[in-house]
This record gives sequence, C-alpha cells and structure tokens, in this order.
Amino acid sequence: MAEMMTLSVRERAEKGKGFCRRMRTQNLIPGIYYNQEGKNIPVQVEMLPLTKLHNKLGSSRVFHLELETGGKTESLPSLIWDMKFDPLKSTPIHVDFYGVDLDREIKVDVRVVVEGKAKGLIMGGQLEIFRDSLEVICKPLDVPEKIIIDVTDLDIGVNMHIDEVKLPAGVRAIFEDNYAVVGVVAKEAETDAKEEGK
Repeated sequence: MAEMMTLSVRERAEKGKGFCRRMRTQNLIPGIYYNQEGKNIPVQVEMLPLTKLHNKLGSSRVFHLELETGGKTESLPSLIWDMKFDPLKSTPIHVDFYGVDLDREIKVDVRVVVEGKAKGLIMGGQLEIFRDSLEVICKPLDVPEKIIIDVTDLDIGVNMHIDEVKLPAGVRAIFEDNYAVVGVVAKEAETDAKEEGK
C-alpha cells in the first residue's frame, strides 16, 4: 500500500465573502473540515498543495489532513468531499474536507477504466461505456484509484452488468438494479436509431 499523502491546513477565525476574497488573492483557499460527529471547523489551505493533492487523489482517496488549531497540530484521516472552482480560471475557490474513521466503511465513487479490445469491435461493433464511475463501499484505505474492466470477451449485443464487474478485495458495489456498465452495440443499429430521430 502506498504511503498516504499529507496536506496541511490552518483553522481560520474570520468568515464572510469579503475575507474569503482577500484570502484568495494570497493564494489561500477557504474551506470547512467536517467530522463524522457533525463538528465543522473553518480552515484555510494553500492553493498549490491543495491542487496537487486533488489532481493526484481526486475525491475518493484518503490522506492525512494536518490541522493546526489552538497552537496544536492534529493528523486526521480525511477525504476531499467537495471542491468548488472558479468557472473562468478553473482554480479552486472553496473546499470541504471530511474526516473518516479508517476502521469504518464509507461510500465513494470510483472512476472506471476500460482495458482490452472487445471481440465485438472486430466484427464491426462499437464499445459503449454507460457508467464512467461506480459507487462502492469499503474501508477508506481500501478505496481503489480506479476500477479496471476487461472488455476482451464482449461480443456485439453483449453488455457487462455491475454484478459481473470484478472488484478489488474488500470493495463492494452498491446497486439495486443490475445495471449495464459497458457493452458492444452494432453500428448499424446506432445508425438506424439516428436516422429515425431525424
């Protein structure tokens, strides 16, 4: 298992839109740390380390949040629960952290990565990915970086459903309906559907 990354944040006493705007001019991002008991602590974090960590881990991988508060520093296993971005600059403007218990399971979305060449493609079919992420439940340290789906055996007209997806040890998919994740469709059928829609 790879060593967990660390992000340092500081508690902030000031609140309000004006203060948060001034923070951003100093490359500091306002945020909130939430724990599982419902406590929330306003924090501030430097933009560059936050961006690097988010690019590496996304919103589903756990890391050490080093929270400086009251002259003390705590190391808290956490997730980036939500991050809002400036629509013009694509830079973060607010972040929510969520503290987790490493021994308790959590629900997260994990991205899907398709590998292999489906045999249905050789026959002229087209691969369709119906879900680009899957909702799973597992302990925080068991959250996979990605879920790899091998589509080599898929023929034309065949879908792979969620109950057929092989997941890493300790990871379970959450679903009520056994939905299709990927499949191979006939190009003729797709063309006919488009013609009918004209």
